[in-house]
Amino acid sequence: MPLNDERPSSTSSGEDQSSDVESSSERCDSVTSKSDLECSRESFTSDSSSKHGTPSSSPPKTLTFEEVMDSTRDLINLRLSHEIVVNRSFRLEPNHVPQNSLWKAVRDNLHKAFWDILEAELNEDPPEYGQAVKLLEEIREILLSFLNPGANRMRTQIMEVLDMDLIRQQADNDAVDIKGLASYIITTMGKLCAPERDGEIKKLRESTESTDNIVTLYKEIFCVLDLMRADMVNYTIEAVRPVLLQYGVEYERAKFQSILEKMPNALNCTTSWIKSALEELHSALVSTEQTSDQGKGQPVVLGPFKVLNVAFVHILTWDYSKSSLPETWMSDETQLRDIQWQLQRCQAVNEVLLIVYSTIGGPIQGLTALSGRLKRMTSVLLDGMHRPDFNLVDALEGVSTQICCELNTSLTERNYPALTPALQATLTGQICSISQKENPVRTLVEDRVKQYFTMLICDLKPQSKLDQVPAGLTAIKPELVLIGTKFISLVNYNRAVYGPFYADILRKLMFDSSSPALSRPQETAPDCATHS
Repeated sequence: MPLNDERPSSTSSGEDQSSDVESSSERCDSVTSKSDLECSRESFTSDSSSKHGTPSSSPPKTLTFEEVMDSTRDLINLRLSHEIVVNRSFRLEPNHVPQNSLWKAVRDNLHKAFWDILEAELNEDPPEYGQAVKLLEEIREILLSFLNPGANRMRTQIMEVLDMDLIRQQADNDAVDIKGLASYIITTMGKLCAPERDGEIKKLRESTESTDNIVTLYKEIFCVLDLMRADMVNYTIEAVRPVLLQYGVEYERAKFQSILEKMPNALNCTTSWIKSALEELHSALVSTEQTSDQGKGQPVVLGPFKVLNVAFVHILTWDYSKSSLPETWMSDETQLRDIQWQLQRCQAVNEVLLIVYSTIGGPIQGLTALSGRLKRMTSVLLDGMHRPDFNLVDALEGVSTQICCELNTSLTERNYPALTPALQATLTGQICSISQKENPVRTLVEDRVKQYFTMLICDLKPQSKLDQVPAGLTAIKPELVLIGTKFISLVNYNRAVYGPFYADILRKLMFDSSSPALSRPQETAPDCATHS
């Protein structure tokens, strides 16, 4: 938004840099990669890393209040910069307060008390201006905050017209022109606002001429000022985004390092997360050795990149009710939850369709329109299945009823017999059974979805593999491609930012003398294309 007398022709800045800015996924694709076979112990135990590439931590200590506040500010800045980089549509929404929330109730009561006091003071005879002076002073500070450093003429004008010492003297003599000051404030707002606020400014001018209620007028002024402040923040976000895209990885890594230096336990959950993946791979290798004599006696190292890839897959199915996300993923929690919810619904839709087509068979094969209707219908009825109060069994019974009706209509239109009551009961029972975790259809779909995301995470160029969905998942291919794109983008950016921290954790877990991976005969893990 413009911040002085002239409106800029463009609402973005840093355009000369935009051509040089890479997206996070492109930047991650350019990172040098190695296969697990090339990852020797020396690469993880050497101290040859650069100062900025290797995280460091301090021994535990008692934090002062100032250190806690500094860490909090660092964390807020880290999460804000991360959101600006990964969410291209991120904007500040003014007055975004949940309805029926305690926050909204407290805010509304405080605002009502303020305006009630102002109205009561102005209605006194003679009027009191104590609350009005505070109001004008706050408006002056808001207007000044919109100005560029070089807008000296307008700054001087605002300071002269809204001279608080003079206004206080006028208040003592009952000579304050509250309505005249409102007209000046509205005119100044019109010079400073973004073009899309012209309509609101016009309404304010009309209110100045048509109403004698000063309190209502100033309420409307403050509403528009709130919108202008949001515009100011969003303009700043757009201006800083190209810079963050270019230097975001280094900035976030430095901020997290700063937090780690103040709070050495800031990687506890991350360490547990990676250790869990390591133990899973270790158990799989032990199980393989017990059932096969192949490779006995040959030294094997669990590849660190393979461990990290397994850990990334765990993030996709994270159980938020049992444990907190790793600290390095906290900034992405909202997006990860959304991805997980979308994936759960897609899997359920696919399971239902697999059951329908395997039960009914030939009469409905190859009917694209019917398949689309069944998919949309099921998806709508399962919307919100991630909520704790969602009754999945009841929802699946409703899905079964609607599907049977749709199938009977389609079959009779094409001169096929309608579904018998026994077949409908069988179909309903099979569909409702996917609410059980051990259901074979559910297990099959979940395993193949995991296989799909594992393939994407392990590949150097996952964009080229997005369309290669495993057999049995064709019905949800468009949704899987979209979800896969979002998730891989988050993984790549996370890996680029926190790679040095992960390397440090893996070094300690895998190459420490007490590591389970070294307390047994080892063999080379299967190749998996990865990148650091």
